[in-house]
Amino acid sequence: MAKQPHLLVEEGDLNDIALIPGDPGRVDRIANLCDDSEVVAENREYKVVNATYEGTDLTICSTGIGCPSAAIAVEELHEVGVETVIRVGTTGALQEGIEIGDMIVATGAAKNEGTSKRYESVEYPAVPDYGVLSALVDSAEANDEDVHVGPIASDDAFYAETDEYVEEWEAANILSVEMEAAAVFSLTRRRGMRAGAICTVDGNLVEGTQKGETEDDELPEKAKNNVERAIRITLDAVVDLAE
Repeated sequence: MAKQPHLLVEEGDLNDIALIPGDPGRVDRIANLCDDSEVVAENREYKVVNATYEGTDLTICSTGIGCPSAAIAVEELHEVGVETVIRVGTTGALQEGIEIGDMIVATGAAKNEGTSKRYESVEYPAVPDYGVLSALVDSAEANDEDVHVGPIASDDAFYAETDEYVEEWEAANILSVEMEAAAVFSLTRRRGMRAGAICTVDGNLVEGTQKGETEDDELPEKAKNNVERAIRITLDAVVDLAE
């Protein structure tokens, strides 16, 4: 099999379970919490690293921003034998009382994006694998971490999230909005893979805050700190899933 054109990897290069943050910089942050790591490939928004955490081999692969680039990553990871992917990302809250730095484990993702619609009708569900979902929740509990568990929305247009959209999502009790999970969940279901997602809140659209509005950096300090807590929850879940 030839190397995949975007990830630049081939069958046998990667491990069975992959963590898929959007930000390539977060790949390094995850790798730094592992026992050892090695860069496998780096191209465009995709940085791919193999690592070991508490004796469990895993892969870390960034996806960039949005469903189209996330779908490319999932398709190519599948082609080289990856069986499970877990999104470790950030998200904007849609309910009052969900604070910056809180963590959300998704039970499904509304398809307010176009990528999954190229594969299937909108009526098909975008949901995580139950085993991965349970492992993330159990890992959070084992680490004495509180997480919100419920449905989120995936949206294509960051700057087109109008007040009307926010009001509709809030009324539907959607917990938060991000830009990748719907495609990840839909594609992994179609390809016979497992998937899950845990995201750290970086703003609250109902309360009028978005990432970058009050800080010099993209993420508020509390969100930065809690991204690491979400990573640790995910790494511990990987160990459980690998058993």
